Parts: sequence; C-alpha cells; structure tokens
Amino acid sequence: MTLKVTENLADIPAAQWDALAENNPFLKHAYLHALQITGCATPQTGWQTQFITIWENEQLVGGMPMYFKSHSYGEFVFDWAWADAYQRHGLRYYPKLVCSVPFTPATGPRLLAKSPEVRAQLVRAALEHAKVTGVSSLHLLFPYESQALEMESQGMMLRRGVQLHWRNAGYADLDAYLASMRRDKRKKIRQERRKVSDAGITFEHLRGEQITQEQWHFFVRCYEHTHVQYNSPQPLNLEFFLCIGSSMPEHILMIIGSRDGNPVSAAINFYNHDTLFGRSWGALEYHPGLHFETCYYQAIDFCIKNKIALFEGGAQGEHKLARGFLPSATWSAHWLAHPQFARAIEEFLQRESGGVDQYMNELNDSSPFKQTE
Repeated sequence: MTLKVTENLADIPAAQWDALAENNPFLKHAYLHALQITGCATPQTGWQTQFITIWENEQLVGGMPMYFKSHSYGEFVFDWAWADAYQRHGLRYYPKLVCSVPFTPATGPRLLAKSPEVRAQLVRAALEHAKVTGVSSLHLLFPYESQALEMESQGMMLRRGVQLHWRNAGYADLDAYLASMRRDKRKKIRQERRKVSDAGITFEHLRGEQITQEQWHFFVRCYEHTHVQYNSPQPLNLEFFLCIGSSMPEHILMIIGSRDGNPVSAAINFYNHDTLFGRSWGALEYHPGLHFETCYYQAIDFCIKNKIALFEGGAQGEHKLARGFLPSATWSAHWLAHPQFARAIEEFLQRESGGVDQYMNELNDSSPFKQTE
C-alpha cells in the first residue's frame, strides 16, 4: 500500500473517494472540492488541504479530509482556551492539523475505509504527519462514536459534546408527531405555526434538480442578510452554492417561504436515505415564528413524508428542545505534541465529561414528549 498527502482534490478520482464516503453528503468529493475551488476552504481562508490517502496499486482504499488550520473558526469544537493558554506560555498553537468538514458540525465518517486495518493505518498516518510537520496538535472532529473509539485505542484523547437531534418514531404525519408531545408544548408549537400561516406565508420544498438559478440567488441573499444581521463571518459564497447545486443535486433540499407570491425566507438542507442535515437559513422579513417554521417544522414534515429517521439541525440552540429535538452525544479526538499541555488538557477533558453528563440529564428531564412507562 502507498500513502500520499494530497493538497488538490482534483488529484483524487471522485468515484473512488465517494465509494468510501458512505453516502454522506458532506464527505462527497463534489462537496469538498467545491469548498476548495470556490475559495471557501483554502490557505487564504485558513484551510490548507492535507488529505491523507492510502492506495493499493491504483485503487483508493483509505482517506481522511485533513487541513492545516491557522485559526479555530468553522470547527464548532471549541479550543480557543487551549490556544490562549499556549499563547500565554509563549508557545504557538497554530498551525494545527484538523480532520473535519469545514464549517459543518455534522457527525459522519472521518476514517474513510472499509476495513479496521486501513482505518488504524489512517490514524497512525495522521499522527505521524502531525509529528513530522511540527504542528502543535491533531484534532478529528465529529466522527462516529465507533471511529472515535478506534482513535482512542491509538492514544488520542476523546472529547464529548452535545447536539440536539430530532428522531422519527415512524410518525404518520406532523399531527401525529405533535400528538406525542405534552399539551403545553404542542399548544405552543401550534400557536407559532398559526402566526406564520396568518401572515399569509406558504412553503414549498424544492429538491436540488428543481432549484432554479434565481432561487439560488435568493437563498444566498437571505444567507448573507442573516450573517450581516448577526455580525458573523460568512464562510460560504454564491459560487459554492451554485457549484454544489449543479454537482450534487440529489442531496439538496431547499425550503422557501413566500408571502403574496414573493419569497421571504429560505433554508438549505442536505440529506441522504436516513438523515437530513439542516445547514443555513435566512429571511428578508421578520415574522414571529418564521425561523422555526422554515428551519424546523417544514424540515420535520419532509422527514416524516420521506421516512427519514434522523434530522440534525446543527450546533447549539437549546430552543430546539421544546420543539422535539433531544440531546445526542457528539465526539472529537485530540493529540497534542507538548507533553505538559497534553496532560493538562486530559485532566480538563475528564472534568468536562462530568459536566456533559449532567447537562444531557438536565436536557432529557426537560423533554417535551409525554411521559411513558
């Protein structure tokens, strides 16, 4: 077998990469390549591609989406305090080596290989690459729990986080879903939805091949408006969305809300056979409940109608709990070159783990669903 570090995704055959990506939209060659060629994830924006690949003759048998990072933006596993501690001690935390999908806090495979032997080889190769290049640390973000445990077996430290996910219990329709909730929560959701309906806003669900250029332009207007409104960085551009709209339409769902025939809100989602991933949204008008309807209730309705089992609505947002999203553990794995800092962070992670347990218990105690025996 031959190991290579690839800086240009065009050098990796798309079909061979996708055969290892487990039909995860964000691991598809088209998605990752679009981030690169549209200028969203490049050395200039702090993401220098370092994909680790393993080849058997001319066949790709293993891969990892890796980047040198010059900052910690766009990761959603927060290590700003670690970087600050390094700086206070006169040490450089950046560059670091990160295995993740840029700007995407969604769980998925990070060790792209069909055999445990090749996955183990990938972890060893990533650790060796971190040591040889002299980076401060190696971080693998949002892997499956099973892969996180494989990383731990090779000496990496595990960190748990929490996201709120919606799960489909085989509901017949949205009313059946609401009927499973406590009366006060069900009443609040119906009130929210009624406000949007009374404002005259209706919704359409557009799969990728149905989305027009004009609708993509409208979505990006909404997306940009939201980032300006909250004074947050805008990591993705129009060229990126047009690129994926053309190259991977089978994974894209756009939800558009319109009032009097004019579009006023839009959300972009990605999906495969069993999971819907909510990504970005925006609105050009304010209406009470419009965010929840565009981003959550319409997406849940889509999941129910299409028998999709899981809806990952993104990072953070305790407001999701009252709308039926329950806590799920997320994972990351970490290696630090500096022995003293590695020990300090290991102790921190042990303390943090207890807090995560308590937080998940508190969230579960506030479940909006009816109590069962």
